[in-house]
Amino acid sequence: MIDNSIHLRRELMIRFIRAFHNGTLEQELDQIPIRMRPKDGASSRCCIYHDRAVLKYRLLNLLGVSCNEETDEAKTLAEYYREKDAGRMASQEEQSGEDGSGSSPAADEERPCRHPLSVCEAACSECPASRVVVTGNCRGCFSRPCMFTCPKKAISIVDQKSTINESLCIKCGKCVSACPFHAIVKTTVPCEESCPTSAIHKDDQGHTTIDYAKCIACGNCLAKCPFSAIMEKSQVLDVLLALKAGEKLVAVIAPSAAAQLPGTIEQLFTAVSRLGFCDVMEVALGAEETSRHEAAEFKERMAKGEKLMTTSCCSAYVEMVRKLLPSFLSHVSSTPSPMIYAVEIARREIPGCKVVFIGPCVAKRIEAQRKGVDFVLNFEELGAMLAGRGIDVIACEPWKLTRPALPSARNYCRSCGVTKAVLEEAGDLPEGFQLDAKFIDGIDRKTLAMLKMYDAGKLPANFLEVMSCPGGCINGPCSLRK
Repeated sequence: MIDNSIHLRRELMIRFIRAFHNGTLEQELDQIPIRMRPKDGASSRCCIYHDRAVLKYRLLNLLGVSCNEETDEAKTLAEYYREKDAGRMASQEEQSGEDGSGSSPAADEERPCRHPLSVCEAACSECPASRVVVTGNCRGCFSRPCMFTCPKKAISIVDQKSTINESLCIKCGKCVSACPFHAIVKTTVPCEESCPTSAIHKDDQGHTTIDYAKCIACGNCLAKCPFSAIMEKSQVLDVLLALKAGEKLVAVIAPSAAAQLPGTIEQLFTAVSRLGFCDVMEVALGAEETSRHEAAEFKERMAKGEKLMTTSCCSAYVEMVRKLLPSFLSHVSSTPSPMIYAVEIARREIPGCKVVFIGPCVAKRIEAQRKGVDFVLNFEELGAMLAGRGIDVIACEPWKLTRPALPSARNYCRSCGVTKAVLEEAGDLPEGFQLDAKFIDGIDRKTLAMLKMYDAGKLPANFLEVMSCPGGCINGPCSLRK
């Protein structure tokens, strides 16, 4: 479902990209918020000046600078742009001077990374804390089911109306379900409610903050905040500048792309190539490698007598285990994700290239930084790049794939797709081995407890697939179909 926040975000991206290709971005940057919210125009928030402030911070993130990285409010967007361009040129010269190729280091090394998400205080509504509220619809009915279902006796009848003692209320919601008039409602803070790791909370001043020690970059808060206050630091400008400079960029596109744009995947590849990429590849080719290696790893682990192995392709899941349940890491497959294998294939086939992973995920930005992947774009950014250049996917001729990926590898983007591909690759298991494959379809606040139970053997399984997004990557937080 497209709402106002999504529409505005995409419109801003398209304006940004169109101005870049027209060669006027530096001149237009500080004017874009004014043109989108002119003096006599309508506002989405309290006033046009509030709107303009939020648009400025959205543009700052498109420039690759998080809201929490701003140190000088008087600094113009044009100045940030000039710094970015100069920094890219200096970095390119430094890399060329080192090895003459400008290529990134090997992807098997782990590097420190900066978190891609931040809270824009100008956009945040500072929603009141979650609570259970009795509305004016209460009839003070004789049966009083709300009072009798409350486990903490927090509800009493005052002047023939239900009244909740907030000091006793545990927000269980039983009274909400019991009321025949739907007179009791539970208010929520969408970003906090959607966060599976309780990484979002309010500070002493009531401002929403992200606890990066807990945040797994699942992107739920980004997708759920109705004020569009959670922002993602983009690399779209880095990619645009690299394309403009004529660098050899290869786009590797996640399997979930097939569900994003009209037309065939082959037409999408042609459209992407017209943006200036020297080649376009399927991440599904990397998924074939993941299936092969993960199948071999599973068989080896089971032969050694291990009880459980989980898949490793979902970056948000792996990040959750890293940060919140490190003892469970021993159960996570050591096989690299399809993105990493696809990057290796691209660098092997086109020496000296830089690789741009394109997918629906926020957490891939963290994995990419750790593993030395050059750039990451999401599907919203890709859609904006195509729209900004006026490229119609349906009008493109099909791309000639050198070798189409296997259907099982392309199905990685759907829940249970990884399980099916890996076990199909594993083939016949040893005689007497009882396969018990399970999956977790979407990470929520119960997931950690479930993993602990799997670890203790209280939940039976020897192969476990975990997907952060319900339904799989096709429902990622940066999907165009959301």
